Amino acid sequence: MSHVERPADADTDTERPVVEPFHGRRADRVLAVLVALALVAGLALFLLPLLGLLLRTPWSGLGPLLSEPRVLQALRLSVVTSLASLALSVVLGVPLAWLLARTDFPGKRLLRALCVLPMVLPPVVGGVALLTAFGRRGVVGAPLERWTGVSLPFTTLGVVLAVTFVAMPFLVVTVEAGFRAVDGRLEDAAATLGASRLTVFRRVTLPLLAPSLLAGMALAWARALGEFGASITFAGNLPGRTQTVPLAVYLELERDADTAIALSMVLLGVSVAVLVLLRDRYLGGGGRA
Repeated sequence: MSHVERPADADTDTERPVVEPFHGRRADRVLAVLVALALVAGLALFLLPLLGLLLRTPWSGLGPLLSEPRVLQALRLSVVTSLASLALSVVLGVPLAWLLARTDFPGKRLLRALCVLPMVLPPVVGGVALLTAFGRRGVVGAPLERWTGVSLPFTTLGVVLAVTFVAMPFLVVTVEAGFRAVDGRLEDAAATLGASRLTVFRRVTLPLLAPSLLAGMALAWARALGEFGASITFAGNLPGRTQTVPLAVYLELERDADTAIALSMVLLGVSVAVLVLLRDRYLGGGGRA
């Protein structure tokens, strides 16, 4: 007696659970709703604080508030210390970026990690670290004060040191990437034509490095201008001496909220200006592919 054998997977098919398409569509809709809620919440987290600041700003009294002596004092000190920090960052940071980009030596990764550590270190911890190094009882500060009479904590120079500690890594990282992007064949060609190292750097390397250097300078200056934690820990909050704009905002919040908001708008304006300056790097190159 003959019989027709069923395919081996026939029984498997009959036992396989049937997945209703409705369940898949419902899961897709739930996922879409969750993603939409996450997008809205993320955008709200960015936009609502800025909107609140714009709505609470006393626009009609902004001029008089920003022209008060204590406010001008904080603004002037912020400009002076941030520019001094920028100059120090360029002098110290560019050679460091060159070292990381163009040379190879044992411990290079560790050195790079140490250079970028202030970018992720809590600023207050950075201030404490500065006190242990350059404080009156610090490993460097104590002999420095004993031999020269120079004391860095709670001085304007201390503010410059604190903001440089926090801001210089932004310049080092950006300029290091710029050095790596420079075509070494152009430098070699200039050298084979008899140009000295200084001429090669000035006529070939520096023009190619200029966009990265300017971007690093803008980032470092903006970070220095907004520095708070390391400055207040290492240099204190002394009006006319160490009180920069972020520290003045913190103080004014307790006695005059309008002045605090006006100063915050100044820092916001500077941040937006830096972002516009770096639009090619962070805003998609103005629509270019």
